[in-house]
Amino acid sequence: MQTIKDQPVTHYPPRVIQFGEGNFMRGFFNWQLAQMNKQGLFQGSAIVVQPIEHGLKNLLDQQDDRYTVILEGLVNGTPVQTSEIISTIHAVINPYQQWQEFLALAENAHLDIIVSNTTEAGIRFDPTDTLTDTPPSSFPAKLTALLYRRFQLEKPGFTIIPCELIDRNGEKLKQAVLDYAQLWSLPVAFTQWLDTNNQFCCSLVDRIVPGYPRETAADYEEMLGYHDQLMVTAEPFMLWVIEGSEIEEKLPLQAAGLNVIVTDDMTPYREQKVHLLNGPHTAIVSLGRLAGLETVEDVMNDPDFVVYLDGLFQKELIPMLDLPEAQLMDYAEEIKERFKNPYVHHQLQSIALNSVSKFTARLLPICTRFYQKKQQLPLRITASLAALLYRYLTCPFEDDALVTEIFTQAKQMSSTEQIDFLLGNQELWQKDLRFLSRDIHVMFQILSQEGPRALLHYVEQYEAVSAL
Repeated sequence: MQTIKDQPVTHYPPRVIQFGEGNFMRGFFNWQLAQMNKQGLFQGSAIVVQPIEHGLKNLLDQQDDRYTVILEGLVNGTPVQTSEIISTIHAVINPYQQWQEFLALAENAHLDIIVSNTTEAGIRFDPTDTLTDTPPSSFPAKLTALLYRRFQLEKPGFTIIPCELIDRNGEKLKQAVLDYAQLWSLPVAFTQWLDTNNQFCCSLVDRIVPGYPRETAADYEEMLGYHDQLMVTAEPFMLWVIEGSEIEEKLPLQAAGLNVIVTDDMTPYREQKVHLLNGPHTAIVSLGRLAGLETVEDVMNDPDFVVYLDGLFQKELIPMLDLPEAQLMDYAEEIKERFKNPYVHHQLQSIALNSVSKFTARLLPICTRFYQKKQQLPLRITASLAALLYRYLTCPFEDDALVTEIFTQAKQMSSTEQIDFLLGNQELWQKDLRFLSRDIHVMFQILSQEGPRALLHYVEQYEAVSAL
């Protein structure tokens, strides 16, 4: 069988510095570069910086920095599957072995865009990093060293667009750079240059990228006709919201027909994604696992959960968001189609990781808003919290050390004490949730005696009676 190196590709000069070479960036950003290049709108590639010491540089080098993106999913209810060789990685630098080559990137004025995805934990300030480290450990420290070298060379600044999944990621990255500038006693002129010659953009990314299809890789290679050890599977849907100015002049993403929104305020779009995409994921995971379901697709094929999700979207989530209802309804239908994707096999167990912080970020704001506005509880969100507590108290779970310690304490108490102790623990939720106690106690009893499906039926019946 041929290899991907035997396939013809077009090479493009480097125009972007990209921190991160993982599945998401290759299936999201590098794929977008390819779409612009095909239309003659960009004609550029990325020099990729491997953010950790042991990454994919060697594998990418073996394949001349090319790989296949396979898009598969439902579009308007119809299954689609496409494949495309992506050649928008110009080279990969491992700064742990090539620190001087990394710093030399500052010399190329044609490199004026920086994108990153170094995981949610990547944007962090490590006070032990120094300017003389080769390299410093954190991504912001590496970036600060590069920016300082650029400043010293009197070159133009950068448009910097982080894709890490944290709120206000651009602002937090800039703050980390400023913290390093202060820690390292860099000149005031440098911090002024950061403000006047660089743009740190907050952004929001959305695409499910399962990555390398380990179980079916041989089938894909037979279909493609060549060997590719770095192929990436992804859903057709993608969204990129960027908060900034003059983005389209540098990256003509919208001109290429990509689902990219450039705005001066991304807050409504973040709320839409966090509460309408991530929120339902969190809502179904504990209920679904307790009901014996394995994947999101299983949930979407289950009549009880379809009714639950429809009510969650229409009666609890959408009414609490400040965007046009028609837009939110369309987005909700789009999400349901994505959840039904027969190719993704999105495991509930993987979504279940760190459920407490996910509930706090994705569903608790809606729950609080709903209660304040209507003086009643959103029953489906409350049921998801009851299921989360029940699962953590009765089943193995994965969460951070503090959450694990708190639930370990709760397990030593009676069932009545457990619920009030957990709901009142502000280290878990950043607020006191004991206003939920009465309903959670009832739901907990249903879960323990009759199971999760009985709880779903209870929610629908209670709401129907209340509406009379």
